[in-house]
Formats: sequence, C-alpha cells, structure tokens
Amino acid sequence: MNIRLAEIKDIKQLIEMRWEFTIEYDESKRKSSFDDFEKECQSFLENAIESDQWFIWVAEENGKVVSHIYIELIQKVPRPGKVTYPFAYMTNVYTVPKIRNMGVGSNILKTVNKWIEQNNYEFVIVWPSDDSINYYKKNGYVHCTEPMEYFPS
Repeated sequence: MNIRLAEIKDIKQLIEMRWEFTIEYDESKRKSSFDDFEKECQSFLENAIESDQWFIWVAEENGKVVSHIYIELIQKVPRPGKVTYPFAYMTNVYTVPKIRNMGVGSNILKTVNKWIEQNNYEFVIVWPSDDSINYYKKNGYVHCTEPMEYFPS
C-alpha cells in the first residue's frame, strides 16, 4: 500500500470515486449528469492539486487509488503573542467498499495526522457521518458539539 499526495494522473480515478461515494449514500443522485459533474470535478481537482490550499491524500494499491482524504487549509487571523498556524478541514474521506474494515482508512488517516503534527496545523475539523464516528474516535478524534450554521435564503 502506497500512501501519497494525489497527482494529476489520479484525477480520473478521483472523479469516479467521488461519483460512487455520492451514489452510495444517495441513489437519487445517479440521475444527475455524469458529464456535467465530471467537467466541474476535473476543474476543481486540477486547481486543488496545483494549489497550496488543498492536499489530497490517496492510498494506492497496484496502481489503483483505493482510499482518499481531502484536506483544505484554512488560514486564521493572526493574534498578538501567538504564532498563527492554519487549521485543516477534512472532507471527502472514502475507501472503496471491498476493502473497508481492513485498516486502509486508518493507515491513510494516521499518515494525515502525522503530516498535520509535522506542519504545526492547529487542529483538524471533520463532520463525520453517523456511520463514521467510531472510525474517527479510534484514530484519536474527539466528538464535539455541532457548529452553528447560516443558510442564506
């Protein structure tokens, strides 16, 4: 198992995985246009991979991406008397169904956690699904109260 940052060559696989991830949890999305989604996702991923804001970690087995974690760095406003480091927003955490519960997801998450520590990022925030809460807990994450949200009308 090779755990590394995503490269441009991974985009096609990442697009397909995002589609499958979405369909797995909401079958009604299958009616959406894959072509439209593919164009939007392709553009996003090209920009993300080339940026210093997004870091897409992948677990690869025999040349195939089997798991991924997306991290977006969020810059903080500096505060007097303290060096300011960004925090990490974790999203789109996914492992293909056939290899779930075999340690792949935990291995990629451990790699990301080590990277977070090495780069002095202040903390990581993730909104887990009900099914994934135990996955995060067993990997050192603490369940906290929900943030407040505003949805413009």
